[in-house]
Amino acid sequence: MEQAHPYIRIGTSYYKTVRKPLASGDAMVMLVPWSAECIKQDHGKSYLSEIEKYDGFCFVPSHLNYQRIVENFYNRYYPFKHKAKEGEPLTSLNYLRHIFGDQLEIGLDYLKLLLERPMQRLPILCLVSAERNTGKTTFLNWLKAIFGDNMTINTNEDFRSNFNAEWTQKLLIGVDETFLERREDSERLKNLSTATFYKTEAKGMDRQETEFFGKFVLCSNNEDNFLIIDPGETRYWIRRIPVLISDNPNLLAKLKEEIPMLVYYLTKRKMTSANQTRMWFSPEQIFTPALKKVIRQNRVKLEVELAGVLLSIVDDQELKEIRFCIGDAQGWLNRRGIRSPDTTSIRRVLQNVWNLKPASNSNAYMQYKFSTEGNIYEQASKGRFYTLDMETILKLNDC
Repeated sequence: MEQAHPYIRIGTSYYKTVRKPLASGDAMVMLVPWSAECIKQDHGKSYLSEIEKYDGFCFVPSHLNYQRIVENFYNRYYPFKHKAKEGEPLTSLNYLRHIFGDQLEIGLDYLKLLLERPMQRLPILCLVSAERNTGKTTFLNWLKAIFGDNMTINTNEDFRSNFNAEWTQKLLIGVDETFLERREDSERLKNLSTATFYKTEAKGMDRQETEFFGKFVLCSNNEDNFLIIDPGETRYWIRRIPVLISDNPNLLAKLKEEIPMLVYYLTKRKMTSANQTRMWFSPEQIFTPALKKVIRQNRVKLEVELAGVLLSIVDDQELKEIRFCIGDAQGWLNRRGIRSPDTTSIRRVLQNVWNLKPASNSNAYMQYKFSTEGNIYEQASKGRFYTLDMETILKLNDC
C-alpha cells in the first residue's frame, strides 16, 4: 500500500516520510515529526484532510507477506525490497561456504530463518579472525544489502549507549570491530538474545517497552577475548574465518547482484535442521573450536591454575576422585606462584563457576600436599571438603 502523500498522521501527530542520503550513495527512509502548521503553510489548510490517519505505530516483521498497515496501525518495519528471481546464486553460495565451512547447511538454515521467520530467536553469530582480507565486514554489508533498513551496523559505543532507539527495533544488529570486554556487555548481549521485550530510549523521549526481535552479528579481529563468554554458554556461534583465496574487489557488488536469486534459492530450499531449542539450533550444531578458544581465554588465572594443579595430583596419585578444602587449594596455588590467593576468590570459583558444594559437616578425608622438592604426599585431615571426579577435572582442563 503506497502513501498518496509524503505525510501521515499517527494519533494526533504528523510525520513526513523523507529519504536521508548516506555516504555510500544509498538513502535511508525516515519518518520525521512535522507540524500541522508547516503542512498548511506549504500545501494549504484543505491538504490536512487528505492525509492518511492511523491509530499508532507497530512493528510487525515480515519479508514475504509484508503489510504496511496492520489493523489501522502503521507498521514501522520496513518492506523487503527484493523480489525472488529464478537462478543459481553461485558466487553467494561459494562465499557462504567460505564463511560457514563445514557448517554451511546450518548457515543456510540461519539465513532462511531470517528471511521466513523473522521472529525466531537465533544464536549470536560471531565472525572472528586476526588476519585481514577474510570477508567478515563484507558479510555485514551483504546482510545490510539484503535486509535494508531492518538492519543496522553499530560501533561498540552504540551498543553501550542508553539511547538505543536506533537499533532495538531492527531485525539484525551488526557490530564491526567488536571489543565488548566488560562483564556488563556480555550480560546485556545474553539477555537481549532471548528477550521478547526491551526498554527503548531515544534522546528527549521517555523510555518505552517495545517488542524485541533483534539478532546479533558480531565481527572482530580479536579471536581470543573480544567478549566474555563463560563455560557452558550455548548462545554463541563463533566462526573463525580464513583469508579469502582470491582478492575480488567486486565481491560485494556481485553478492548484491545475486540477492534476488539467493532469495529464490532460500525459499525453495528445505530446512536441514529442526527446531530443537529456543534459539532453534542445538548447542552441538553450533559448537566450534573458536568458541572453545574464547571460553578458555576468558577464564581467570586462578581458575586455570587450580584446574591444572588438581589434574597434576589425580594423575600423580592415580585417583578417580579427590577431596579437598579451600585451605588446601590456597596452599597449592601458593606453590604455583599465585600471589596471596584469597579464600573468597577460591570459593567463588568452586561454588559459582564450577557449581560445587562443600560437605554439610566436617568429615575426615585424605589431604594432598607438596613437599619442598615438589613431590606430592598425603596425610589425614578433617574439614568440609569439596569432591571432584577425574572426568570433571579433565573437562575443566579442556574447557
